[in-house]
Amino acid sequence: MGACCAKEKIDPVVVAKDDFDGPVKGRSCTDVIGLILLIAFSVVLFGLVGYCIINGDIYRVLYGYDNCGNICGRVTPPEDDPKFACKGADYTDKKYLLIKEAHKVVFSAKNVQKECVKDCDVYPDYQKFLHRCIPKKTGESVNRFVSNSGLQDFFHEISEDLHHTYFEIFGLCLVAFVMSVVMLFFLRLFAGFMVWVILLGTLVLSIIGTVYSWILWHQKKKEQTESDIDQRKASTYLAVAIAATVVTVIILLVIIVLRKRIKLVVELFHEAGKALTRMPLLLVEPLLTVMALALVMALWIYFTLWIQSAGRLAIAEPSYYYKKDTIMKLTRWYNLLGMFWMVQFCIGCQQMIIAGAVAKWFFTRDKDSLVSPIQRSAYNLIRYHLGSVALGSLFIALFQLVRAILKAIENQAKSSENEFLKLLFKCVQCCLACCQNILMYVTRNAYIEIAIYGQNFCTSGQQAFKVLVNNALRVTAINTVGDFVLVMAKVLVVLVTVFFGTFVLGEKEGVHHMWFPVALAGLFAYFVSHCFFTVYEMVIDTIFICFCEDCEINDGINKPYFMSRNLMEFVKNTKKVLKVGDSPVQTPLRES
Repeated sequence: MGACCAKEKIDPVVVAKDDFDGPVKGRSCTDVIGLILLIAFSVVLFGLVGYCIINGDIYRVLYGYDNCGNICGRVTPPEDDPKFACKGADYTDKKYLLIKEAHKVVFSAKNVQKECVKDCDVYPDYQKFLHRCIPKKTGESVNRFVSNSGLQDFFHEISEDLHHTYFEIFGLCLVAFVMSVVMLFFLRLFAGFMVWVILLGTLVLSIIGTVYSWILWHQKKKEQTESDIDQRKASTYLAVAIAATVVTVIILLVIIVLRKRIKLVVELFHEAGKALTRMPLLLVEPLLTVMALALVMALWIYFTLWIQSAGRLAIAEPSYYYKKDTIMKLTRWYNLLGMFWMVQFCIGCQQMIIAGAVAKWFFTRDKDSLVSPIQRSAYNLIRYHLGSVALGSLFIALFQLVRAILKAIENQAKSSENEFLKLLFKCVQCCLACCQNILMYVTRNAYIEIAIYGQNFCTSGQQAFKVLVNNALRVTAINTVGDFVLVMAKVLVVLVTVFFGTFVLGEKEGVHHMWFPVALAGLFAYFVSHCFFTVYEMVIDTIFICFCEDCEINDGINKPYFMSRNLMEFVKNTKKVLKVGDSPVQTPLRES
C-alpha cells in the first residue's frame, strides 16, 4: 500500500492474494495459547477463591465480628487452640456490631474495640448502618444539613416523583431509542451536511468565544487596580483567552489540513449506514455485551467479598482478627486482573462479531445475496478466534493491572511530602494511559484483520499497525472528525429526550421536582445512544480497514474492487477504473 499520509490518492498495489473473495472461509484455530491461558487462569482463579472460601466466612464482612472473632447474628464455632478460648458464641440474637470508629464500619479491623449487640437503640449515641451501630456524632453535620436544608423531605418527594412518572420515563427511553435510529438514518442520508455543519459551527463558536474572552480580558485589564484579587482575575481571564485561542487554532488547522480527508469520513458514514440498514441486528449486540458485563461484575463483587472475609484468627492486643496470608493477598490482585481481562474479553467479542459481519458485507459484490453474516461471524469467533480475543484482551488487562498497582502505591505515598515522587507517579500514569489507549485502538483494528483473513493476533496486529501508519492522516480524520460527529449525535439525542421530558412532565400534576425524572431520562438516553453509536463507530473502522485492504489486493481493472463507486473516488486512477468498470465486458460495479 502506498503511503496515504503523503498524498491524497491511494496507489493500488497488487499483492499475492490472487484468490481473495471476501473473508477467508478455510480458517483454522488461531492463538490457541490465548484460550488455554484464559481457561487455566479461570481454573486457578476459582481455586484461589475456593481457598479463600474455605478459610473465610462472607458474614464476617456483611455482619462484622467482635473482639473474639465471633460473627454477629451467627453461631461461631470455637477454636481448638486454647489461646483463642473466647471464640465460640451464639450471637443469633445479637445482629449488630457496636463499633466506635466510624471509618471502620464496613470491614472490621484489628486494634478496634467492637462487640455484638441486640439493638442500636439501647445506645443513645449510636445509630444503625449496614448491620453496625456507629456513633451519631460522625453524622451530626450531615444530619444537621439534612434537617436544615429539608433533604429528608426532598428524598421522600423524589421517591414519590419516580413512582408517579415511571411510565413517562419508560416512554422517554423509547423516544431516545427512536431518536438514535433516526440519527443513524440522518447520518447515512445527510452525513456530509451534518459533518460540515458541526465542524463549521464549532469553529464559529470557538472564534466568537475567543474574541469575547480577549474583550473581557481587555476590560478587566483597564479596570485593574493594585488589588491582588483584581490581578488574579485579570490573569485568569488572560489564561482563558489564551486557551480559547489555542483551541480555535487547533480546530482551524484540523479543518484545513484534513479538509480533503473529511470527504472520506463522510463517505464512510454513508457506507456504515448502508451496512446497518442491511444488518440491523448488529444494533442488538451491545445489549448482549451489557448482560455479559453485568454477570462479570456480579461475580467480581461476590469473589471480592469472599476474599475480603478470608483469614486465619490471630491476636492483636486487645482483640482477635482474621489475618490474611500471602495467597489471600495475591488473590485480591488476581481477582482484579480477572475482572479486567473478562471485561475486555466481552468487549473484544462484540468487536469481532461486528467486524466479521461488516467485512462479509463489504467483500460481497451482490449485497442481495448476503445470508446470515452476523451468525457466520459469531460462528467464526466461537469456532476459531476466541483465543485471539483472549490474547488481545490479556495485553490490555495487564496494562490496566499495572496502572491499578501504581495507583495503589500512589495512594500509599500521598502522605509523603516528596513532591517529585508525586509528580513522577502522575507522569508514569499519564504515559501508561496513552500506551493503553494506543494498544486498545490497535487491538480493535487487529480484530478486524482477523475477521478478514483469519490470521493470528500478532500477525493481524502488525498488519493493522501498517495500515494505520500508511493512512495516518485518514486515521486522524476519522478519529477526530468522526468521533466528534458521533459525540454530537449523542448530545442531540439526549437534548431531544430532555426537551420531550420537560414538555410531557411539565403538564403532569403531582410532580414535586420535574428536573429529577427528566435528568434520569437523559441519563438513560445517553446510555441508549452510546450503545447505538459504539456499533456505528466499529462499523466505520471496519469499512475503513476493508477499504484499505481492497486497495492493496485489487487494482480495479484486472481485479475489480469490492468497494462501492463512491469509495472509488478516493483511489488513484479513479477515472480509468470507473471507465473500465462501465465497460460491457466487465462485471458492473454496484453502488452499494
